[in-house]
Amino acid sequence: MVSCGAKQLYTYPLINLSGGCLAKKARADVLHYPTLKTVMAIEDAVKGAETALSRNQILLRLESGVMRSTLNVALGYLETRGMVLETKKGFIWTLGNPKLESLEKAGREV
Repeated sequence: MVSCGAKQLYTYPLINLSGGCLAKKARADVLHYPTLKTVMAIEDAVKGAETALSRNQILLRLESGVMRSTLNVALGYLETRGMVLETKKGFIWTLGNPKLESLEKAGREV
């Protein structure tokens, strides 16, 4: 049991039954979380590109309006999963990309 101000929180190994103070602190900086549909659209936009795409180029390729903060959350998720890589020129698709693998073998920078 952990106390958070006047509230007492019961924390279990896989379940956090909080009174709201811990959960709100962790989510305070994110305005909108992306839906699965949004993440898949961003995935398709980056995967189908021949060159690296900047955030603005990704937003232009998406059919629906996506907020910049939502895009940043989705790109962060894809980057932590190893699906995209942020380079100096923008984002590139890394998961099963033969062009990237050949550049990596040659020791060239993307």
